Amino acid sequence: GLCCVKLYLCEPETPFSPFVYYVGFATLPNQVHRKSVKKGFDFTLMVAGESGLGKSTLVNSLFLTDLHKDRKLLNAEERINQTVEITKHTVDIEEKGVKLKLTIVDTPGFGDAVNNSECWRAVTDYINLQFEQYFRDESGLNRKNIQDNRVHCCLYFIPPFGHGLRPVDIEFMKALQDKVNVVPLIAKADCLTPSEIKKLKERLREEIDKYGIKIYQFPDCDSDEDEELKRQDKELKESIPFAVIGSNTVVEARGQRVRGRLYPWGIVEVENPSHCDFVKLRTFLIRTHMHDLKDITSDCHYENYRAQCIQTMTRCVCVCVCVWQDDVYDLHKLKHKSDILTMFAAQRV
Repeated sequence: GLCCVKLYLCEPETPFSPFVYYVGFATLPNQVHRKSVKKGFDFTLMVAGESGLGKSTLVNSLFLTDLHKDRKLLNAEERINQTVEITKHTVDIEEKGVKLKLTIVDTPGFGDAVNNSECWRAVTDYINLQFEQYFRDESGLNRKNIQDNRVHCCLYFIPPFGHGLRPVDIEFMKALQDKVNVVPLIAKADCLTPSEIKKLKERLREEIDKYGIKIYQFPDCDSDEDEELKRQDKELKESIPFAVIGSNTVVEARGQRVRGRLYPWGIVEVENPSHCDFVKLRTFLIRTHMHDLKDITSDCHYENYRAQCIQTMTRCVCVCVCVWQDDVYDLHKLKHKSDILTMFAAQRV
């Protein structure tokens, strides 16, 4: 049977102290931590939504960086015939010795055209392309330094001006739901009152359930988790879709300098939880669930793609084998006919 033994003796003062019952595997988490910190982390975040919803501003606010210094803004006439393009920005961030390679994938042109039918096609093609590249690298001979460019999360910006999901919102999220972790956001939440935000959130949640849209699902907390962590997790779940505001401007509020937006009637503070869900989004995306987003991408979305690739390859091999067997059988028949004709000719002679 399986035997479980707990060792209660204290850790020795040095690795070579002569404690009989101390093995040392309790230091494994520290070893993993050191190795991970040395290697660094990577995270790919996609932002999608029509122009003017503050996507770039929000990303810059989240990671305290400027990813779009040289961006050219198109006028209305230029956007009429604009197609959906995929742009990628990579920046290396370091905080307290921990390095993060952050890749932001933007989708300029999405939802801006007069005809938006299948405007999500370029986005799904890009996600599949990253899966394909990773599958090729993983299946190759040299797997030492595989670069992971798979999209781990997609922040989808919903306009605050409507009364729920538009057809393009439904089509886009359903097209991506089995390929990436979709997290819906209400953009420019400072356009709405608190009661309007509450009603819009309820409406969006109802429509997401109604149309069977699969957005990111928070994992359940373990029963032995800290109560504060359970409370925080419950609060994050109830905040979906996050109502967000972004700003890179520092303003004066109550004698303090804060990031926010200055209006004639007052100041909207980006990092004030009573004003918007920015802090909750940052907590979810960076501090509590970034690793889970990566795990789901690898263990669920990518594995589904990988299984489909292997099935397709297996079917192709089976078809080739069947064709080869048919060709061999035809050759045998021809040889058999040739032998009969040769024998018949010999008998006549």
